[in-house]
Amino acid sequence: MEEMNTINRLSLEGSADISLNARQYLTFHIGNEIYGVEVNNVREVIEYEHVYKIPTVPSFIRGVINLRGEVVPVVDLSSRFYKRASDITKLSCIVIVEVEDRDDTIMLGFVIDSINAVIDIPEEKIETTPGFGARIRTEFISGIGKIDSNFIILLNMHKVLDISELSNFGYNLME
Repeated sequence: MEEMNTINRLSLEGSADISLNARQYLTFHIGNEIYGVEVNNVREVIEYEHVYKIPTVPSFIRGVINLRGEVVPVVDLSSRFYKRASDITKLSCIVIVEVEDRDDTIMLGFVIDSINAVIDIPEEKIETTPGFGARIRTEFISGIGKIDSNFIILLNMHKVLDISELSNFGYNLME
């Protein structure tokens, strides 16, 4: 993996060879699992930097970062999914996404263990969410991508980073 010294924007420009029935996904690792989010949900990926802790928040909220003068909450997906904090390594990253909350668009970050790749997954290679057997809440999964012999858990970011659920611990996360 190339070292990420700067903030990298993901772009779909120049992607003329994408199949009309395929979507692009940013794939990444959390533990031994490979996850994916649609690229159009991702604003940028940054190197893991100092995250400032916030007292009295749930353990899955890692804290906040200063992103070009804006305070951005950071969620630890390993803690949110598996109830254990991510081990921060030199490959750890923060993925910045924008989520809709009523009439607002809010930037949030989430910690991942490492970036895998940006890949095209044709619609016919995406299976529906299994009703059982998943180690994370089924509403967090929008589907399972099958590429070669790999399974990629495709996340429903609107559910994973639901502002009302994330902020339901006594005071509003965004105040």
